[in-house]
Amino acid sequence: MRIAVLGSKGQLGRDLVPRLPGDVVPLTRSDLDLANPETIAPAVDRVRPAVVVNCAAYNFVDRAESEQEEAFAANAWGLRELARVCRLAGAKLVHVSTDYVFGIDEARDTPFGEDDAPGPVSVYGLSKLCGEFVVRAASPRNLVVRTCGLYGVWGSGGKGGNFVETMLRVAGQGKPLKVVADQRCTPTYTADLAVAMADMIRRDASGLVHATSGGDCSWHEFAAEIFSQTDTAADLTAIASEQFAAAARRPKYSVLSGAKLATLGVTPLRPWRDALAAYLAERGTKR
Repeated sequence: MRIAVLGSKGQLGRDLVPRLPGDVVPLTRSDLDLANPETIAPAVDRVRPAVVVNCAAYNFVDRAESEQEEAFAANAWGLRELARVCRLAGAKLVHVSTDYVFGIDEARDTPFGEDDAPGPVSVYGLSKLCGEFVVRAASPRNLVVRTCGLYGVWGSGGKGGNFVETMLRVAGQGKPLKVVADQRCTPTYTADLAVAMADMIRRDASGLVHATSGGDCSWHEFAAEIFSQTDTAADLTAIASEQFAAAARRPKYSVLSGAKLATLGVTPLRPWRDALAAYLAERGTKR
């Protein structure tokens, strides 16, 4: 089985490629750019994959508020063309989405299942939700995997790292840190997600599946745990979302239920604290 991976140089893609079965073909933006649909059909025709995994996206949440065309070009319209090309080529499309498709229900305090109605509160979240729709509409064979707050040893190239690295860098500079305490989610280690996704692909899973680390926390709690596990002294203060003054709204609660994984025969991801410890050990800062 030949599997093409878009976004293969990103933090999830780089963890996923070595874990996939069969003949894996890593693709970068120079091979196939979702924002330029004319590049899609030639790349798929050249590779002739049985499965295409899309780890690529426009993921600048705040910039998307003023770059709506760019966000939708990659996350929705380019993805629509990819889904069309995959259907015509007989290839299954596996697409990575986000917890940011939720957020409109601010009273929510229990994990979202796959059957719960989405309701994004940002341009980024809306563009990703549109992408989900076009992937699932193209073929019942396709698979959408929603996840949350990714961090991995390779870091996000476009964002210059990840949340863990940002916290450790700023704390190491002796600067104060103000982190939101009223947004609950589940930061997820890319290596763990890659294992689960590879298993889903082996099992030919389809439809919509939630996959995050176990449990939930606020970003402030996550930051505190980072400093605790690395014995890092930090001037950390909890703040409300309104004090952060970001351009885009974030969900106050976007915890995803991973219960469906077990019904597919896929091992649920480990709890977020254990995942963080594994990440820190892999990057060599665990003491």
